[in-house]
Amino acid sequence: LGRMKPVIVVHGGAGRIFKEREEGCRAGVVRAALRGYAVLKQGGSAVDAVEEAVRSMEDDPHFNAGCGSVLNEKGEVEMDAIIMDGKNLDSGAVSAVKCIANPIKLARLVMEKTKHMLLTDHGAHLFAQAMGIPEIPGEKLVTERSRERWKKNLEPDSNPEEFQKDLGTVGAVAIDSEGNVACATSTGGLSNKLIGRVGDTACIGSGGYADNHSGATSTTGHGESIMKVVLARLILYHMEQGMSPEVAADTALDYMKTRVGGLGGVIVVSKAGEWAARFSTKQMSWATVEDDNLHYGIYAGEKHIKSVDEALASEREGF
Repeated sequence: LGRMKPVIVVHGGAGRIFKEREEGCRAGVVRAALRGYAVLKQGGSAVDAVEEAVRSMEDDPHFNAGCGSVLNEKGEVEMDAIIMDGKNLDSGAVSAVKCIANPIKLARLVMEKTKHMLLTDHGAHLFAQAMGIPEIPGEKLVTERSRERWKKNLEPDSNPEEFQKDLGTVGAVAIDSEGNVACATSTGGLSNKLIGRVGDTACIGSGGYADNHSGATSTTGHGESIMKVVLARLILYHMEQGMSPEVAADTALDYMKTRVGGLGGVIVVSKAGEWAARFSTKQMSWATVEDDNLHYGIYAGEKHIKSVDEALASEREGF
């Protein structure tokens, strides 16, 4: 077998990445891409690879997912995640989950162990217990930075919108050697959001979509805008009409901007293994591995390339 060359693309969120966090974000997406690629190289599935990549970023406090998630109006972490398998369009998602380290793992279990596609809040919590997922104290997911930002946003003259620019939803898309595609997306949502707010991430076709007939995509940015245009599915629609991943991504992002004034970013892989990482925000941390080469960047037009061996060596030395 082994007809396709495997490719993985990851993002660590679109928005504004503050100078002092750049290195950490770059290192985080690179680590996630290398981990996902290692899964593909060992013959693992696209679903395994995207789950592994996203789990790596959930565990990294630099990103707004898992540990490091932003806090809702009450000062709590509520997380959303989705995973989708392009082979048969199976998908699993969770929304408004608390007190677990890796929502993406729970989303995968929803996909594989239930007849449903989306479990929320208390029901997701009961399902996690039934599956033996360890519960962790909510504080464990809260970083100093998230708490600071939450406090700032509570001040009467604050503008939470300003802070939303540094979003950090995480995601991954991949194609494996069998030619199957998959996507995964995970987020802590919007800072100081209403309790129970669910954004685009948990919604199929908005936060992500994967279909072997066209490709896979994962999105990041202003959730409500992404939901209005069903961004992930829109990109794949453009690809089905013959656009390349890059043109499809730019066309869909442009439509979202002109139609509803929303900004965001996307990663895409086509069924032929072509990929793109595009954004209408100031920045988006992203990384790709294909043909044993690592590509990564944060700014528009920025693209570094290293061999995987070189990247793994500097990984071991601490990037």
